[in-house]
Amino acid sequence: MIKIGDKIALLREKHALTQEDLSRKLEISRASLSHYEKNRREPDYETIVRIADHFKVSIDYLMGRTEDPHSVLDPEVRNFVDSLELSDEKIIGTFSLTIDGKKLTVQEAKRFIAFVRAERSI
Repeated sequence: MIKIGDKIALLREKHALTQEDLSRKLEISRASLSHYEKNRREPDYETIVRIADHFKVSIDYLMGRTEDPHSVLDPEVRNFVDSLELSDEKIIGTFSLTIDGKKLTVQEAKRFIAFVRAERSI
């Protein structure tokens, strides 16, 4: 499976842009773009939207939900995927939750979910 950073690099190269060119257009640092392309970090939501808009591809394509750059998930499928309860053990075991390119263990995923719930209750 191609990761988001690989897709960003492929799109940048396909459009004959340097990292400096693309980082200026996206209003991010060249170092950040380099980290994204090397899959050391993942871009935040706003940056993903800017990348998709710039290259005229779908977010679903960037996120690996489809291999067609112009296709998006069917609205019903998207609603299902977006409404998955991440704390369900089957979901944690089935899907690869990652931070900084490293898969979370089940225990890390549970702690992360607990953290988010605690933050929301404040």
